Amino acid sequence: MLVRDLRWSDFDELREVYYRLYDEREQGVPIGITLFRERPSLPDEVDWFTRTFQRVLSGDAVMSVAEVDGRAVGNCMIDRVGALATSEQGHIGVLGVLVDKPYRGQGVGSALLRHALDRARGKFEVIRLAVFSVNDRAERLYRRFGFVRCGHIPRAIRRGGQYFDEEEMVLLLDGPAPADWKV
Repeated sequence: MLVRDLRWSDFDELREVYYRLYDEREQGVPIGITLFRERPSLPDEVDWFTRTFQRVLSGDAVMSVAEVDGRAVGNCMIDRVGALATSEQGHIGVLGVLVDKPYRGQGVGSALLRHALDRARGKFEVIRLAVFSVNDRAERLYRRFGFVRCGHIPRAIRRGGQYFDEEEMVLLLDGPAPADWKV
């Protein structure tokens, strides 16, 4: 596995990984990522990717990509909260991780997170995230990297007729990296 920075050529593979989440949801798989009610259209995805790529180039976002056998199988993004680094919340980044189902539980998320957090140092001071309360594996991963729980939102996600609570977590980047980052 190779973990690297985002490339323009990653669009199709990352879109496919993202679209497969909608298939998982339809099959009743309890995925731990918030989705739109309907799968976004190709033009919507092109627009999102273009804006994301521009934010990465400008330094307002970081995106790490995991590649296996030459194909993108996941990504980790940290996006600036404020519109610019000079805004009052410009020092805060919001983190999201996406790993294709066949590669979950194999260290891909850890490698993505390590790479993205390394890239975030010097750009952000605080990283925050939200994780489904039922996603114990993800919460353990975030704790290994030094994230701490700072809030709980009951019924934060409504998926069909079911509700999921969310845990808010935060990491202050101005301290030393946790010793177990060498996982």
